[in-house]
Amino acid sequence: MKAKIVLVITGIVVFTFGIIFYLQGNSMVGPTSSFMYSNPKWIVNGQWIAVGGALILAAGLGISLRRPKS
Repeated sequence: MKAKIVLVITGIVVFTFGIIFYLQGNSMVGPTSSFMYSNPKWIVNGQWIAVGGALILAAGLGISLRRPKS
């Protein structure tokens, strides 16, 4: 029961950070003094982090939707 909640929350947090990193790499969010601001490497990193978060979230939702065998 706790594992699915932990996975869902972790997935949401990681996905959110990935989106933020992606937007910082595209110069849309964040302070201009950040090392991620307008950095093409963080566009790619943000995409992969967001994909990882989506996979974690999907795993958590998959576990929560699975019905126990009777």
